[in-house]
Amino acid sequence: MARSLISLALLVTMAGVAGAAEQGEVLRSPTCECCHAWVEHMKSNGFDLTMKDLPRSELNQQKARLGMGGKYASCHTAKIGGYVIEGHVPAADVQRLLETKPDAIGLSVPGMPIGSPGMEVDGRQDAYDVLLVKKDGSSEVFTRHEAVTAN
Repeated sequence: MARSLISLALLVTMAGVAGAAEQGEVLRSPTCECCHAWVEHMKSNGFDLTMKDLPRSELNQQKARLGMGGKYASCHTAKIGGYVIEGHVPAADVQRLLETKPDAIGLSVPGMPIGSPGMEVDGRQDAYDVLLVKKDGSSEVFTRHEAVTAN
């Protein structure tokens, strides 16, 4: 009986560790509402994120310091699993990044494309790319999301 209870406790502990949500922090402007929708998308896909509001000037400084300023910038910046996630990156792309562990700064969806997570509009999705931002400041397409229109 005691051995069974110990085995059961071990299985429950292992299952909890295997299913633990990836934690992270989202830096955002307090006036941006789409960031909340993106965080909800991430939470519904197993991420445990907290938000930190920063004045726009400080947020821009953080983006630049983390390598996501200028052409890679969007409305919010997340730090997840040792990577920087800039903008409305789908959870599936973040999960793939964390699984493959490339030598990179992180992922970016520059701007705020309609239909990306947190930017949903009536079933419409504009085509957009998720960029893998490399440590030398260059980038390559990590995932291409095609345009979708509701009929």
